[in-house]
Parts: sequence; C-alpha cells; structure tokens
Amino acid sequence: MDERQVATQVVESLREGIPPQRGVELYSVGHEELIDGIKCRHLERIGEAGRIRFISGSWGAGKTHFFRLLREAAFQSGCLVSSVELNVNEAALNKFERVFDSIVRNIATPDYHRLGLATEAAPFGHVLQESLTYVGTGNRSVVNEISHDHYSEACKKLMTDPGIDIDFKKIVGKYWETFLPEAPDPVIQEQTREEILQWFSGEGIVGSFRKRFGVNKVVGRQNAKLMLQSLANFVKLAGYKGLLILFDEAEKAYSVMRKSALRDAHNNLLHLINNVERHPGLFLIYATTPDFYTDPKHGIVIYGALAGRVGKPEDREPNALDVIWNLDAVKTDLGSYQVAGERIRSLYATAYPEDKSALPREAEIRGFVEKLYQIHPELSAVRFWRVLVAAVVSHCDDKVQGRARSPQKLHDDVMDRLREE
Repeated sequence: MDERQVATQVVESLREGIPPQRGVELYSVGHEELIDGIKCRHLERIGEAGRIRFISGSWGAGKTHFFRLLREAAFQSGCLVSSVELNVNEAALNKFERVFDSIVRNIATPDYHRLGLATEAAPFGHVLQESLTYVGTGNRSVVNEISHDHYSEACKKLMTDPGIDIDFKKIVGKYWETFLPEAPDPVIQEQTREEILQWFSGEGIVGSFRKRFGVNKVVGRQNAKLMLQSLANFVKLAGYKGLLILFDEAEKAYSVMRKSALRDAHNNLLHLINNVERHPGLFLIYATTPDFYTDPKHGIVIYGALAGRVGKPEDREPNALDVIWNLDAVKTDLGSYQVAGERIRSLYATAYPEDKSALPREAEIRGFVEKLYQIHPELSAVRFWRVLVAAVVSHCDDKVQGRARSPQKLHDDVMDRLREE
C-alpha cells in the first residue's frame, strides 16, 4: 500500500474512534520508550528463548492500540504475528486446540500485512506459500509455480528439521506439492489446499487425512501444544526470526466459565508459562483487564501456582522487563497529546492533499487539543486519547467543509458517539 492509502485508512478509522489496522505508529505517542524496550529486549532476541508477557488495562486503556503498535514492531523485526481474540465460543483457553486453530487462522507475514491482503480467506496459506519459495530457493518472493528441484530442496530441509512434528511436516509438504508444474486445474488445486488447511483446525476424520495425505493424526486436545511448538520451529525454518502471538481476553471469557473449564484454562496458561522458554522463536503476549489478576472468584488468585508465576500489575510506568505491562499506569502529558494532534493533521493532509490549504495550522491544532484536554472530565469512563483522535479528525473535517463547531461541541458530539459503541 502506498503512503496515501495508509494515511486514508488511518484517518477513516480515527474518525470513528477505532484503532486502524496499520499505520498506528504514524500518530501514536506515549509508548515510545516501552516499544523500544520490547524491540531491544524481546523481539531482537526472540530466537534465544521463548517468552511470555502480560498486559493489564481497564476498558478503554488502549490495549487494542498497543497491540497494533506491537504488531508493527514485530513485522519490522522480521517476525510473523497472530492476533487471537480469546472467547468462550471460538477460542477459549480451556480448549487449547481451538486456540491453536485461531493462531493459525490469524497468522500474517510482514508482506501480507504491508500489501493489504487481509481480505484473503486463508492467510496461513500465504505463509505456507512464502515458506516454500524461501526454503526452496532462498528468495521470499511468492511464485505460483515452482520447479521440482526447488520443491525437493524445500522438502529435504523440512523433513530433516528435528523440531517439527512428522505429521506437521507431511501436511506442509502436501500443501507445497500443489505448486508444482503438474498440479491439477485451479479449482481442484484450491479445494486441495482448503482440505489441507482444515487439518490445522482439527476438522475432519483421521482416516480421511491418512488416506489422502499420509498423516496419522489431526490437531486435537492431546497434541495442540506440541503443534504450537512445531509451528514456532516451522516459522524459523521459513526464514523469520519468530512468531509473536497477541492474546486478547476481550470478552473476559474466564469470568463466565464453569469451575472445571476455568481450571483447565488456568492449567493451560500455567503450562505455557512453564514451558515457553524451551521454545525459541515464540513470544506470547496476553492482554486482559485488572480483575483477571485479582478477582476472588475467577482471577488467577484462586490458583496459587499461577498467581505466583504471574503476580499483579504494579502502579508504575511499565518497563519492557516487567512480567506485566500496566497500561493504566501510563501517563501522557498535554505536550504529547498535542504532538499526536499535529501528526493526525499531517496524515489528513497526506490522505486528502486537495484539502491541505483548508486545514488548520499546527498552532491551531495545538490550541484545539489543549482546550479539549481542559474540557474532558478527569474521571470520565471514556479515555481522552479516544476522544482526541476522533475530535482532531472531525475538527479537520469541519475546516474542509467550511463549518465551525466549538471544542466543547466537538467534545460532546464525539463523546456521544463513543458511548453508543
């Protein structure tokens, strides 16, 4: 995507108060030191040992925005990223096979993200295609057809990797096979690829996969963690530094689980914590609200071993070396908010260059942000950051359209819209 396309997407998202899918680093403020520390301490050293970190933040604290920043940083560091929303119906932590399925379905490469391919139905298929060209040729440029020599070289390296499960290897090899010159017509080719990708989701009957693809198992409860380890090693084989997995406990799934399910979820989380260091290339980040750590009925405090490994959020600015990054403790001053306002105005000008002359000057933006800051109630349930980004875009819209709303009116309009979400 070119610069103008990215800027347009950012502005359109911010107009609705929604963190954009890409480009958040172009206007973000307040997390620079933490993100730099994460790059240095974790992402650049992801191949040394696996690791896990936690994010604590109240509703509206900016967890989604921070995840977008982390994703951009990981792509820049040469990692793959998977964003997983943990919820009871589709990806509950007590059923790790479903979590693994969600990891695979949401994985993305830097090119996949950069080229704006997020509309593709099977992003992991793109990962497998990229891996074939890289492992077979040493070149990451995706090709639709590959030679037998390159395919054989890729399979040789895959099959001799001791860190990848044998059935994982076989199923990847079968997917790669569909890119050979004598592959069937495109319709049958695509059907075969879809069937192979179902194996990673644990869908289908073992006998059917054994007959068609030579594997002896499918992904399930008993082997899902093993498959995650294999996935981490496969990512490195494919030439990436590692895999960043962003877990978002968006619906507080743990708070509505039965006791037995909650126990299974806690056990799975403890298993990840205890074993992640043995899986170089794997970086897990788990984000949730503060009561995850303290709730006497559902929080990790009811499981001593887990609580002892994780701890509680500290009321101070987060550091990359902390186990828990407490976003509620991040303090952003007026000057930083004004810088963000200036950056959003600059993005608006890039997105709509024909309107540049009508936009407020930077000094006016700074004054506008200061008035918003003074108006916004300190104890409001809606964070000032969300009001700021939407209001600055609306202020630019007003100038372009030749109308005027006071900072108070804009603040009230944005607040009404955000409360309806």
